Amino acid sequence: MDTPLHLTNITVHVITGSTALAVGFLILFKTKGTPLHRKLGYLFILCMVIVVTTGAFGVIVFKRNLFLLLITVLAGYNTYSGFRILKEKTNRFYLKDLAAMLAALIIAIIFIYYLEAIGFYWNPVVIFSGVGYLLMVIAYDIFRYCISASRYGNLWRYEHSSKMISAMGALFSAFIGTLMPDYKPYSQILPSLFMTLVMIFFNLKIYIRLKSIK
Repeated sequence: MDTPLHLTNITVHVITGSTALAVGFLILFKTKGTPLHRKLGYLFILCMVIVVTTGAFGVIVFKRNLFLLLITVLAGYNTYSGFRILKEKTNRFYLKDLAAMLAALIIAIIFIYYLEAIGFYWNPVVIFSGVGYLLMVIAYDIFRYCISASRYGNLWRYEHSSKMISAMGALFSAFIGTLMPDYKPYSQILPSLFMTLVMIFFNLKIYIRLKSIK
């Protein structure tokens, strides 16, 4: 039976997750770089911090839905890295960024090892696509240190857009997957695919805008 603490944790998780999604989609359709954009961005990050915290709390303390661990790490790392690149606008090395990468990598490895030990009871496509995407983001974050400052230029814009939309994708996948459990894995995969297309669209917009002002 669910305890009051567990029910409270679920309620906070659902409310902040839904709010983060609503705010995220609102940000996508608002002019970038405005005071409103920044305020909504901070609200999105605040909601994501709470979502990640309550998600981790649900998995670690209440031992519920281990798949939330993967979603939590994927959304949490993308949000952290997406905010950091917006703040720094450079590929300069910082120890705390490396610590975040290592933490995400270690959790992903433990996640896969544990699932192999107990036997996969989720669709492997969902598991490996999620872990694979997280590893791809981490690999890029390591590789970008090899890019010279002169070549790095405006790449931070693409990074910020991609990582924040990816965080939304993880949320959206968890949201639809929870609402439509009978349609898994499609209710988990298709939202992620949709957000990937959204990511490509907005990165193309960034590219076209930057080309037009040169």
